[in-house]
Amino acid sequence: MKKRLKFFFYHSVLPYVGISLVKALSSTYRLRLVDPHNEQDTIDRDGSIIYASWHQRFFPGITFFSSRRPISILISQSLDGEFISHIVRTLGWHPVRGSSSKGGSEGLQKLKELGRKGYRIGHIVDGPKGPFGVVKPGLLRIAQVSGKAIVPTITSGERRWTFRSWDRFMVPKPFSRVVIRFGSPIYVPAELDEEEFEGTRQRIEECMKELYVDTDRIWDDPARAAAIFQG
Repeated sequence: MKKRLKFFFYHSVLPYVGISLVKALSSTYRLRLVDPHNEQDTIDRDGSIIYASWHQRFFPGITFFSSRRPISILISQSLDGEFISHIVRTLGWHPVRGSSSKGGSEGLQKLKELGRKGYRIGHIVDGPKGPFGVVKPGLLRIAQVSGKAIVPTITSGERRWTFRSWDRFMVPKPFSRVVIRFGSPIYVPAELDEEEFEGTRQRIEECMKELYVDTDRIWDDPARAAAIFQG
């Protein structure tokens, strides 16, 4: 009976309560998109897209990207992954169970199929346990197999809570101004030798770091922030 109650709580109560709280908080944000053409042009051209984000900053996108359906995300086959998959389904996303560490894995092939059907792909590049800010090879594997472009997806809140986690996870405070910025699309060739692969990984990592730093600077420049949020 205890196990049944625990299962019921984690699968039928906690996800819905948690998502309701996330949606309630997110509804207070003053949200603006920066460079939305990078997203739309990529989708118009390729039919799909790979959104790439730091684990630290994915909170503002939880509900926002639910409006970008159909959207899929690769989740590990661990027990924690099972719980996360349930939450993702509750949001209306399509979880794919598997590993991105091997180019020919079942999970990657499934993402390729979904991408051809118009599903967008979300990916946390340094998750789930870091190190923070390091683009792991899985992002490039997804791009190689799917043939879709990586679009750095940068979020920043003017006022935020910072948690004592491995990545200093951030949650914008109620009624904060929040931006979601789309970087220029990055295509990864299907065939790369080891040196080329690592060079590409490093370039994507540096690009994302620069975009995060520059986006956070918006809040230090009242004129720039006002131009984004005017109207």
